[in-house]
Amino acid sequence: MTLPAVVSRFVRLYVLSPETIVFGVLLLIVYNSVNHVRPLRKLVQRARVSLQLRFRGQNYNASNDSTDFDDTSDVAADKDRASWELKRDNAAVFAIQGRRQHMEDRFNVVTDLEHTGASIYGIFDGHGGEFAADFVEKTMFKSIMIRLLRGAPGETQNISSILTEEVLEVDRQLLAIARSNMEISGTTALLALVKGTVLTVANVGDSRGVICDKHGKMIPLSFDHKPHQMKERKRIQQAGGFVSFNGVWRVAGVLATSRALGDLPLKDKRFVTAEPDILTFDLRDMEPQFMILATDGLWDCFSSEEAVDYIKERLSEPHFGAKSLVMQAYYRGSVDNITVMVVNFQKKRASHVRKWSQ
Repeated sequence: MTLPAVVSRFVRLYVLSPETIVFGVLLLIVYNSVNHVRPLRKLVQRARVSLQLRFRGQNYNASNDSTDFDDTSDVAADKDRASWELKRDNAAVFAIQGRRQHMEDRFNVVTDLEHTGASIYGIFDGHGGEFAADFVEKTMFKSIMIRLLRGAPGETQNISSILTEEVLEVDRQLLAIARSNMEISGTTALLALVKGTVLTVANVGDSRGVICDKHGKMIPLSFDHKPHQMKERKRIQQAGGFVSFNGVWRVAGVLATSRALGDLPLKDKRFVTAEPDILTFDLRDMEPQFMILATDGLWDCFSSEEAVDYIKERLSEPHFGAKSLVMQAYYRGSVDNITVMVVNFQKKRASHVRKWSQ
């Protein structure tokens, strides 16, 4: 028997046999399931969350392609990208996944909200998964905007109360979903709301905001919530928890921030709280040049003063220096996701001066 005949006989008997074909198909199914089980699980989870919120009369869209109120964060819409950027009015954002396996940062910007005269800027740093940051960014921006839009033109609203109430309410919603879906992720939240001549900043966690005043000096807009701080450590210990050092100081040896939204296991034990710190600033006194909001991927490599000095030299760049600052943090060795937002007050200086003088 010739060699071609032997090869043909072998192919017919073994390669193209029904048993071999069935085995190959089963092997392909197993391989596909193993490599795609995570996306499939997340798809099912998002579907369950969507149904739960619809049942409660709410709407949560996991994609940013079509959201109410002109949602601008596009991180969740394209997970294959390594960087994300946004420039809207006088705000610019640049974000990179960096050296992490997944991008868990989120951001959003809304400027000059209809008749309210308000602008909202937000940074969210997720941990333990991206769901919490994704959910909080979308839900919180919508809920705050609804509260502002309900106010009559010219009506004085207590912005500090609105921000506090909405942060706690969104955390309550997130925990309700987490309990039914075994979701353990969490997120920081840093919100800056400008209305008229007042800047109000709400902070939960260790994302940080700073501002550069008219003299070029750095003024902190928030203070990091770290477990080793006396106030935070005392609260954790009174709840029966502990703080230990594991690379950095962590709540129960796990979480590197003492306040966050989500984090169901630690939240149920009251080791972690979502209570925000609220600070207000008079823009007429500060006459700020710019504001920086950033996740801790930046602050691991830059001090607040260094970041302000860095942006002062690059405010004329297309992203107001945000992209340069992000990349410099990466080159300095940041191992986290890095998101930087720069709000350039000088771009609207003429209109601001007219408003402040009224």
